[in-house]
Amino acid sequence: MVFIDTNIVIEYLKETQSVVEVLAKFDEVYINDVVIMELYQGARDKKELNFIKKKILKFKVLQMNQEIVVLAREILDRYTLSHNTKIMDALIASTVIMYNMDLYTLNKKDFKYLAQVRLIA
Repeated sequence: MVFIDTNIVIEYLKETQSVVEVLAKFDEVYINDVVIMELYQGARDKKELNFIKKKILKFKVLQMNQEIVVLAREILDRYTLSHNTKIMDALIASTVIMYNMDLYTLNKKDFKYLAQVRLIA
């Protein structure tokens, strides 16, 4: 099982072979509402939005709770100034930490300084 960042979903939607091959290795692939919202925000028109909605049904959605939000706030408090941590990245990081999952992302620099986040290649 693996949690995938928004950039991985985008590459999956574009059918990027290397990403499709990595995802095929996992029985369960997860996203959260942060990833979904970023995808919706990036849609250029209604057709693309509907395409995104249909394709992401393949993934399981992890629920965010108060513990995840509190941990994200702690990550922001500790790393915003030193690492320019973004709100969405803090929420993704706190989700994978709380659910004890590996994170598949193309933006390793956004998470590599967080010791509790396990990144996959």
